[in-house]
Amino acid sequence: MPETNVLINLSNRHIHLSKEDVEILFGSGYSLKKTKDLLQPGQFACEECVTIHGPKSSIANIRVLGPERKETQCEILASDVFKLGFTSVPVRESGQLDDTPGFVIEGPKGKVTKQKGLIVAKRHIHFDPESAKRFGVSDKEIVNIKISGERGAILMNVVCRVNPAFALECHLDFDEGNALGITSGAFGEVLKV
Repeated sequence: MPETNVLINLSNRHIHLSKEDVEILFGSGYSLKKTKDLLQPGQFACEECVTIHGPKSSIANIRVLGPERKETQCEILASDVFKLGFTSVPVRESGQLDDTPGFVIEGPKGKVTKQKGLIVAKRHIHFDPESAKRFGVSDKEIVNIKISGERGAILMNVVCRVNPAFALECHLDFDEGNALGITSGAFGEVLKV
């Protein structure tokens, strides 16, 4: 019988920056300052925050997550899309940035205009290979996740991401968590489609 219960942690809007953009936003030779490790190995929250600007409005205090990435991307909430002045922002897996909207990032030392990189994160579960085996899932497989409770629901289209660098964890965003009445540390049941 495969394992089914998975820890859920909620993601707020956040940004991953390239080294080049870190230096423009925070100054030449700048290194991000880690405040706490995240559950995913090697990933951490930083002291630094930036402001992002859309066509109509801005959102301040967007947390930077480290380490630096090859390409800058910002993950916002679906409820941020219209506030910023976009008609739509695609739901994507991390790193899938083709045909995504551009935006402006402002830091204490400068501004960067990106031609792409704004996404709403696709629901996903991180699995290390051993956990994937226990759950009977494979990389890129789509599953549903059932959340119990007063506002419980079954969320569809949850992508399984299997990698030896990952730790077992489901990521939903704050909008989804609020709709379900859950906080980080809740558990969900993985349902095969």
